Amino acid sequence: MEEEEEAIGFLDKVLEDEDVFLLEECELGTPTSPGSGSPFLVAVKVEAGKGLEMRKLVLSGFLASEEIYINQLEALLLPMKPLKATATTSQPVLTIQQIETIFYKIQDIYEIHKEFYDNLCPKVQQWDSQVTMGHLFQKLASQLGVYKAFVDNYKVALETAEKCSQSNNQFQKISEELKVKGPKDSKDSHTSVTMEALLYKPIDRVTRSTLVLHDLLKHTPVDHPDYPLLQDALRISQNFLSSINEDIDPRRTAVTTPKGETRQLVKDGFLVEVSEGSRKLRHVFLFTDVLLCAKLKKTSVGKHQQYDCKWYIPLADLVFPSPEESEASPHVHPFPDHELEDMKMKISALKSEIQKEKANKAQSRAIERLKKKMFENEFLLLLNSPTIPFRIHNRNGKSYLFLLSSDYERSEWREAIQKLQKKDLQAFVLSSVELQVLTGSCFKLRTVHNIPVTSNKDDDESPGLYGFLHVIVHSAKGFKQSANLYCTLEVDSFGYFVSKAKTRVFRDTTEPKWDEEFEIELEGSQSLRILCYEKCYDKTKVNKDNNEIVDKIMGKGQIQLDPQTVETKNWHTDVIEMNGQIKVEFSMKFTSRDMSLKRTPSKKQTGVFGVKISVVTKRERSKVPYIVRQCVEEVEKRGIEEVGIYRISGVATDIQALKAVFDANNKDILLMLSDMDINAIAGTLKLYFRELPEPLLTDRLYPAFMEGIALSDPAAKENCMMHLLRSLPDPNLITFLFLLEHLKRVAEKEPVNKMSLHNLATVFGPTLLRPSEVESKAHLTSAADIWSHDVMAQVQVLLYYLQHPPISFAELKRNTLYFSTDV
Repeated sequence: MEEEEEAIGFLDKVLEDEDVFLLEECELGTPTSPGSGSPFLVAVKVEAGKGLEMRKLVLSGFLASEEIYINQLEALLLPMKPLKATATTSQPVLTIQQIETIFYKIQDIYEIHKEFYDNLCPKVQQWDSQVTMGHLFQKLASQLGVYKAFVDNYKVALETAEKCSQSNNQFQKISEELKVKGPKDSKDSHTSVTMEALLYKPIDRVTRSTLVLHDLLKHTPVDHPDYPLLQDALRISQNFLSSINEDIDPRRTAVTTPKGETRQLVKDGFLVEVSEGSRKLRHVFLFTDVLLCAKLKKTSVGKHQQYDCKWYIPLADLVFPSPEESEASPHVHPFPDHELEDMKMKISALKSEIQKEKANKAQSRAIERLKKKMFENEFLLLLNSPTIPFRIHNRNGKSYLFLLSSDYERSEWREAIQKLQKKDLQAFVLSSVELQVLTGSCFKLRTVHNIPVTSNKDDDESPGLYGFLHVIVHSAKGFKQSANLYCTLEVDSFGYFVSKAKTRVFRDTTEPKWDEEFEIELEGSQSLRILCYEKCYDKTKVNKDNNEIVDKIMGKGQIQLDPQTVETKNWHTDVIEMNGQIKVEFSMKFTSRDMSLKRTPSKKQTGVFGVKISVVTKRERSKVPYIVRQCVEEVEKRGIEEVGIYRISGVATDIQALKAVFDANNKDILLMLSDMDINAIAGTLKLYFRELPEPLLTDRLYPAFMEGIALSDPAAKENCMMHLLRSLPDPNLITFLFLLEHLKRVAEKEPVNKMSLHNLATVFGPTLLRPSEVESKAHLTSAADIWSHDVMAQVQVLLYYLQHPPISFAELKRNTLYFSTDV
């Protein structure tokens, strides 16, 4: 009786005592996933060639994750002893058979890894380049038979645990909250994990151990005594993995229907749905036979989160209406561009504030408050920025409309659904109970857990790259038929992807050779996507949602922008494989924002690029430089309706060719301009202003512009901003007013070219105001800070003048102000 009370008492302690043990929750995702936070994956990103030093890095990372794994196994074993003790009493929680089924082979696996860890730890801590540990990995691999037994029992173990949870309240509480101790140097005191999550850890571990073996071999010299042993261990592990993978994957992603069929989760993610005229964030789940649209229910504190099904369509009934067949969208008010940009500025400012607070070791409550504010702005941005329509129709009824930020996502969802529809699918109707079970499974099965905003990222995750990415799209191969082909480039920014550049169309070919270079601005970007399209010239195929002809995606691919690969002075050449057959070759290099913020003073007085504007206008006997007048005239003649004019990057080689022609004052300038791609002409104009030895609005006046735009009294701001214009040298002022009127005319065509005043201010603000030196900004700690403080203000200055009624040079010079003209 005493034994029984002691065992039950221990179980209660397991439930109540939050400090019994803890888990460093190291959810690394599958080893192949980008952004995996595995310590050894991070370690292997260190530049190759460090040889044996890299071995130590890989092993240190693996040792840390091995410690976490052992703690997870301990947490799983901890309730086993008291459960066994109660099994022989009058009040058993579980039977002996149930206990043995649920905890099958866990003790053996724990002992194997504990021995492995205890032997490896001193070797890593007392590191020596001659250290050998291949025999430890070989022994670990030779014991994988225990894992085979565990895997064979895995499904039964899960089902038994689930049944026991449903029938026994006490066991349910235990299985929902196991406490696991974390690494010795962990700051946290504990983390709770479910039994189901812990039972998956052994399966996950084999995959990770195999990955580490692969990395160790890569950094072990062929003549090292460990090399053959590691090779043998890797061979055993890979053979074992390929033999069990088919068994594991369905178990991780499947839910059983009441009829006994297996329904697997294939894809899930957050999408913006247009519902009743407004935008709603939904979590969409694609199963093998059904698409389900859900939202998270609001739950009270302590309750488990659940999904609420908004609608579902059996895949047998799902069709994609072609753009020209679909009805026009229900009217959704697009979010004004300037409001989206304001949100970005707020997010950037809040990011900087959070960093400062952390540096000052502020209270966590203050930081949480800032994070909450940042999340609200990021959520609004995520909800209101997508514009690309993705329509789904149920052949028995309703149509549904999603808005996506990228053609890439739209293509991924469409392809995943169409692939499943090739199977023999039957139409069905789910009963309310079946729907409840399916929706209930979404929470366990989902692969995307958080809304994709930066406030949901861990502190140690990469902040992304700030600056300019130079990309050359060389060529593509693998097309079966001749077509008119072009590529677009997308990068992520503020949680969603934006199209940044587009190659010219290479006509009627199976092997396009573009060799076009682009300069893409990055704002905390981590990925580059390349999409390859076939150009459609059929004007009947117009999408009613956005009035654009729909081009066909031939292939798409994505790469992570790893700072260590990209941040070199040399070009890095790579190939993106698309759809298993198309290969696009490209090169890239990166210039960080702090480097790109510097103007390079020119010593030359010939040509126009890099030469003072006063020197150029005096030489030409003109009020506005010839290059500015000609580029503006050409853009207004044939580029004013071009989508993304001034935002889409022109081909760098074309821009350099135009630069050379203007510098040489070549008589063929006009002929060349009329033949050149309009984005290259727009890019040449931007480059001219960017390469001025000092900004158009001058270094001398820059601090005053920054102060003037920050004034809150409208009258004071008006006086100050007009006074500053009057203080500019005449060539600068006349050129600025000329450009201002041009940009206003471009913005008048916003319904067609999608370039608002705010968009244009974002493009030209830093170009016209960025000072010659950034040394004065030494107190700003990072490129992201420079972005949030300087660039925002530069955009606001230009936007002020763009939104101002027409400003006449003569009127400006005639007017007097209330204060001195000295600045």
